[in-house]
Amino acid sequence: MRLRSSAPARRLSRQRLAVTFTVAAGALAVAAAAVAVGSAKAPPVLPVRQVADVAAAAGSGAPPASFWGNTATIPAAKQAVEVKVINRTNGHYPNSKVFWSFDGTEKSIAQQQFIDMPANSSGRMYLYLGSKNSKYFDFIEFTVGTGSINVDTTRVDRFGLKLALLVHSHSGSTQEVGENYATFKESRAATFARFKAFVPSQFKELATIDAPYGIPSPGNDPSFQPGGKYANYFTAYASAHGAAGDTTADIFGCGGTLSANPPLCAGLNRHVAQLSVAAQTNPANYYKAGPANYYAEFWHKNAINAKQYGFPYDDDDNQSSDLSVANPKYMIVAVGW
Repeated sequence: MRLRSSAPARRLSRQRLAVTFTVAAGALAVAAAAVAVGSAKAPPVLPVRQVADVAAAAGSGAPPASFWGNTATIPAAKQAVEVKVINRTNGHYPNSKVFWSFDGTEKSIAQQQFIDMPANSSGRMYLYLGSKNSKYFDFIEFTVGTGSINVDTTRVDRFGLKLALLVHSHSGSTQEVGENYATFKESRAATFARFKAFVPSQFKELATIDAPYGIPSPGNDPSFQPGGKYANYFTAYASAHGAAGDTTADIFGCGGTLSANPPLCAGLNRHVAQLSVAAQTNPANYYKAGPANYYAEFWHKNAINAKQYGFPYDDDDNQSSDLSVANPKYMIVAVGW
């Protein structure tokens, strides 16, 4: 179980998907137009769940093969696994402004796109846009063995950049995680706007307090911490279901007594702690009522196969973005805007 750490993505019919994209995009366009002319009255807004579904691609939400580029040119690893970092910022940044940092080496992908990664434990690769150590950054986590890799994207602390991973094994299998294709294709402003429209009032400030650099997880927002205006957000629900001594921030971060109780932490974040053990394992029951971690729900809805780490024990019941691949051949890291 990884400290940083969904359900199969909802399968929409082609007709429903087309309608959702058209209407949701129209709503965003109307909202933008209202702001541009200084309108004091907000335009009609779609139901938040329908707006969020603008990023739900058909089936898994995975990108087409062309998204990952020409895999035939990836060199064979001399060490554990070959890593390629690709620019998927939709032209916002050139390759000379897309940087990776691992094990003391920092390069733009114009300087070096491939990394021959050795075996390592609890490693991180940081990704930056614009400059080294830019405020526009994110990271992936991994443990690489001589014949295996465990790797994930994570939204446990914050959202910084759109990221997706593809891991291909010597046996020919391929696995993908990260933000889905529709989310990669839209603008950064649109992603922030959809997040704000999707979440309830207590969570909306997450879209602005660190904008435009990122969206922090609720446990990192002072409003949900002791003394904050939403410090009691989870208190009554948690007390009724076995976590009386834990703060709202503890619940979001799986801290306090919950650090040793992954199922309860997951159940509280997903608002299923009141259900039977069997019902708590059914993703169809997640986030149906509050209090819940709606920040995590948004990133699940906008992830390939709806798999993401929205809180530390999101791997409970196999809902996280962790990939475990035997005998890996190469990994591609897509960096978006």
